[in-house]
Amino acid sequence: MESFRLTREEAEALAARHQTPFIVISLAQVEKQYDMFRRNLPRVNAYYAMKANPAPRVLSLLASLGAGFDTASAGEMRTLAEIGVEGARMIYANPVKMPEGLRTAARLGVKRMTFDDADEIGKMAELAPGAEVLARIRIRNDKALVDLNAKFGAEPEEAISLLRQARDAGLVPKGVAFHVGSQSISAEAYEEALLVCRRIFDEAEAAGMRLSMLDIGGGFPIPMAGMESTDAETMMRRIARQIDRLFPDTELWAEPGRFFIGPAVNLVTSVIGVKRRGEEFWYTIDDGLYGTLSGAIFDHWTYSYEAFREGPKGRATILGPSCDSIDFVGRGVSLPELQRGDLLLVPDCGAYTSASATTFNGFSKAKELYYEDIATTRRDSVRREMTA
Repeated sequence: MESFRLTREEAEALAARHQTPFIVISLAQVEKQYDMFRRNLPRVNAYYAMKANPAPRVLSLLASLGAGFDTASAGEMRTLAEIGVEGARMIYANPVKMPEGLRTAARLGVKRMTFDDADEIGKMAELAPGAEVLARIRIRNDKALVDLNAKFGAEPEEAISLLRQARDAGLVPKGVAFHVGSQSISAEAYEEALLVCRRIFDEAEAAGMRLSMLDIGGGFPIPMAGMESTDAETMMRRIARQIDRLFPDTELWAEPGRFFIGPAVNLVTSVIGVKRRGEEFWYTIDDGLYGTLSGAIFDHWTYSYEAFREGPKGRATILGPSCDSIDFVGRGVSLPELQRGDLLLVPDCGAYTSASATTFNGFSKAKELYYEDIATTRRDSVRREMTA
């Protein structure tokens, strides 16, 4: 997978016009990721997990391409409604829902929901009567970066009982949902989960419930520092074959977040301090764990740092600008010797970064730029020079 990358010339030109830190989003890369997903999983409807990055122009682009949206709250549903996304294109995929979220879902026409416990059934039946529900099951996957099944999912053998109880409460049992975990590097977890779901579908049929929907979650991988190379397209094609074999007539969804937005964003940050600690340089930069690089904590992510200075490389530590002693954003990073004012480029940082950034210690969030605007400005400048 080829990610979006600013060139040195582009990063330096932008840094001359905009104070660092800033992020640059490539809408073309988002579209490229979406097209790759649709090409390799043609039967699976994409519902973007907007928690990964709710940048308004990213949401609008994906909506124009035909994507649906995975929402977790009333706020996310309202955000989508404000840009013209209908409730029929949203799923309420938070297994434990707030009453406000259910009332908003009912008002906006969000009918599809997931749940993983009987305690949720009464809430849904009262506040969103007639909702179409999928029982979310737990799938164990040691090869995922983030194990979402530690918090979410019923045991597979509980699914039939949950769906039956939902039916008896006036809800519409439609199917099963699972998530193999975030940044999963193996198709095997999906293939095994699909086998489990096939058994549940067959058991439901025997129990008088014909299921017609299956949500395969997200977890499709993107490049990450220190992780073995990934081949998401081959993974997806393997998943597609298993789907065709086991679920030829089922409506399918997935909830990609990171896969769509992660490779589409670069952070440009500056070195604001240089220290020597033993044999290692420590570089403080103007963004950190409380800002764009929050994913180092919240998302277990390891970032890549690319310097534009030449020279032999050594081990370095990178720190954020806050006065909190946990604000170490990179250890053992291979970098040339840097000076104050040097730029660092951080690629593949679109997911769970700016979305979870804060203004802790009074630091501003990184400015958000779009590569398409930059390219347009550059083309216009060239045209003016040519016609002058």
